[in-house]
Amino acid sequence: MTVLPLTKTPIAHLQIEPGSVVKIPNLSWSEFETLLAEWGEKRAARIIYFQETLEIMVPLPEHEVSKEIIADLVKVLLKKNNQDYAAFGSTTFRKFRVVGLEPDACFYITNASRMIGCLRLEPDDPPPDLAIEIDVTSRTSLEAYTALGVPELWIYDSQGLKIYLLENSSYRECDRSPFFPNLPLREIIPQTITRSREIGYSQAIKEFENTILSES
Repeated sequence: MTVLPLTKTPIAHLQIEPGSVVKIPNLSWSEFETLLAEWGEKRAARIIYFQETLEIMVPLPEHEVSKEIIADLVKVLLKKNNQDYAAFGSTTFRKFRVVGLEPDACFYITNASRMIGCLRLEPDDPPPDLAIEIDVTSRTSLEAYTALGVPELWIYDSQGLKIYLLENSSYRECDRSPFFPNLPLREIIPQTITRSREIGYSQAIKEFENTILSES
C-alpha cells in the first residue's frame, strides 16, 4: 500500500495500477468533495474517505468477478423470497464531514419502496440495507461502515464470507443473514464462486438459481 502526502498535483490525475491501493492522509471534507466532482462518475477507482484519510483502490478482475457473482446471487435469493429491492451498485454514500464510501455492491431491501426510482441521493436518505465488499487487495473498514450506519455488511475474502450485523453502534459477526435466515450463505456463496471457476460464470449462476428455486 502506498501512502502519499497531499500535494499540489491533482489527485484525480494519479495513475494507479489495478490491484494497487493508495492512501492520502490529511484530506479535508471539502477537498474530498472537490475530488469527487473532478473525478466524475465514470472511473475505475473505488474510494473510501474516513478520518480525513482517502483510500483509492483500482480493483483486479478477481475482485470484480466475485462482486458480480455475489450481487447476482443476492438477486436470485430476493426473487425466491418475492422481495422487492433496489440495487444501487457502487454508489457513493456520504455522511457530511464524517465518511464517504462506495460499496462493491449494495441493496435497499427494507427501504426498497422509499428508494425505488431514486436517481440522486439526498442527505436524509437512509444507507443501504445490505452492503457487499470484496477484500482482495485491501481490507474493509468496519469503523467506516459503522459511521455510515449500514445495518448489514458482507465481506468476502480468501477466507470465505463473513456476515456482520450492526448492533448498538458496532458490528457483530453472525452465521446467518436476517434477510435469508434459513440459508447457510457462508457455505453456499463461496461454493458457487468456486463453481464459477470450474464451469463458468453464467452456468454457476444458473445452477445456483435452479437449486434455490427448486426448494420453493
